[in-house]
Order: sequence, then C-alpha cells, then structure tokens
Amino acid sequence: MENLNIDWETLPFGYMKTDYNLRVTFKDGKWGEVEVHDDENLPLHIAATCLHYGQQVFEGMKAFRGADGRIRIFRPEENARRMRDSAAGIMMEPIPEDLFIDMIKRVVKMNERFIPPYGCDSSLYIRPLEIGLSPRIGVSPATEYMFMVMVMPVGPYFKHGFKPTQVVIYRDYDRAAPCGTGRWKVGGNYAAGMQATQRAKANGYAAALFLDPKEKLYIDECGPANFFGIKGNKYITPKSGSILPSITNRCLQQIALDMGMEVECRPIHVEELATLDEAAECGTAAVAAPIYLIEDHDKGVNYTFGTPDKAGPVVTKLMQRLRDIQRGDYPDEHGWVMILE
Repeated sequence: MENLNIDWETLPFGYMKTDYNLRVTFKDGKWGEVEVHDDENLPLHIAATCLHYGQQVFEGMKAFRGADGRIRIFRPEENARRMRDSAAGIMMEPIPEDLFIDMIKRVVKMNERFIPPYGCDSSLYIRPLEIGLSPRIGVSPATEYMFMVMVMPVGPYFKHGFKPTQVVIYRDYDRAAPCGTGRWKVGGNYAAGMQATQRAKANGYAAALFLDPKEKLYIDECGPANFFGIKGNKYITPKSGSILPSITNRCLQQIALDMGMEVECRPIHVEELATLDEAAECGTAAVAAPIYLIEDHDKGVNYTFGTPDKAGPVVTKLMQRLRDIQRGDYPDEHGWVMILE
C-alpha cells in the first residue's frame, strides 16, 4: 500500500481530505449521472432548502482491510434503507438502493489507498449525504436534491480507545421531540443535542445521556449513540419512537442472541440503571463504548458499572465479536459484510 505518511495508530476521528468524492443530482423527476470530484466545496444557492429548512439527511458506515488484504464494507444495504426512511421522513427524494450501493463501492475503491492496514484500530469512514438544493423562502420541500459520498480514514471515536467512560444526565435538554425527527438521521437532531454534549464534555464527561422528552423517566439516546445495558444474561436496550434505530445496536443484539443471551428492547426507567451489571453506548463511530459511571445530575445520584479501568466481560465480548466480523476474523454467519472484488 502506498505510503501516505499517516500514523494509523494515532489517527483521530476527524475529517481528512482524500482523493475523490462522488455526487449525483435529482432534477426534473429523475437522478442524473454520477460525477467524480476532487473538490471539497459545493456550489449552493443562497436560498437552498438544506440551509434554511433543514432538508439534509446523512449516514455513517465503515470499510476495513482484512488479514487477507480484501476490502470489507459493513452492512451498506442497511444504511441505504435507513437513509431512504430518513429522506422520506422529511419530504426529500429517497435515494434508490442500487444507486446508493454502487456509489459506496465506487468511492471506496477510488480512495483505496486511504484504507488503514489490517491490525490497527483505524478504519475508512464513509459519509453519504443528501441535501435539498431548490431555493425556497416559503416553507416547502425542494424539487432538486444532491446525493454525495465522501470517505476519510479515522481512528477510534473516543481517543482513549476501548476504556470505560463517564456520562451525565441533564434534564433541561431534549435531543428530539415525541413524534418528531429522532428516529431519522438528520443533522437537526445532533444540533439539538450539541449544547448538552458540550456542557458534559466541559465537566469531564464523555457524553450526555438523554431521557425521554415526554416524561423524563426513561433512557433515550446516549449522545450520538444508542444505549444498552447488561443484566445477568440479558441484553437490554431502550425502545422509543424518538431513538435512531442503530444498525450497530441491531448487530450487537443478534450477536448477544448467538451467544445464548436474551434480548429485551423496551422502555428502561432511569432508576433501573441501579440494577444493571454493565452499560455501554453503541453506534457506527463508537462501535461499543463501555460506561463506568452515569451521574444523574439533577437527582444527585450516581450509577456505577464495574471498574473505571476495565470494560465489563460481556460488553468486551460483544465488541470483539463485532470487530472480528467486520475485519473478516470471525465467520460472517449473517451475511453482514460486503467484500469488494
């Protein structure tokens, strides 16, 4: 592989320019031809709906290089389906699944030299993005859209790696409203949680743990990730209409079943945290990040899980199994991995 002068072991989770990005425009009722660009900038109308009315949806996924040198993309078809749901949810034109998959495969191959080598904790992060282009001052959906895919090599989401973190509950913030956009991957959800997240980080926590926006009694999302807990032989994760359906969470649930565990997807009362043996947040970026302490700031209550210097045994096993499947080190029994030829 070409020497890019990148220290793969210390790579941050952040933006890095790569060789190419792909773009395609929806206009006059149809998708056009895919265009290859090396420019990082977009031409946008000053009144585009993505700028004024939040018509923007995106996804995140990863590609890995296995011990055999082959490139593996993890479950892109699931991201394609979720992005279609998100687009339809805010009145955008859904991207055809075959177009989505084709562009993902092409952009990964075109930027192959940026895929980190096997054996390190880094990966190639893939960011598909759709935006509304039509100029609108009145509130209405666009008729023209752009779908694009960019990639970049990234390190672990948390700079300390797979080590327990501390998170905090603040009741004076909501990430999403009941019956709102929480179940779709739109930028507005992340903007809504940004103030709580920055407050948490300023006070030494890794993330803010949000409660349900209606009653403030049940666990919702953990920063930009899903939450799950381990209680005995049970994998328990919240069920709510305002939670993004995490592909990583669904994978971990299946792995838990494969390991002989029970899986419960249901509302989790905040006080039930006291009964959990282990806790973690999960998502494409973090994969599975163990949690040592949850501080309920307004109630003055702390919940702890295990020790501050070592992840619990079940979360560790789940995380390792998923990583091994992604990199081709464990049999892909469920057909999750797409191998590029």
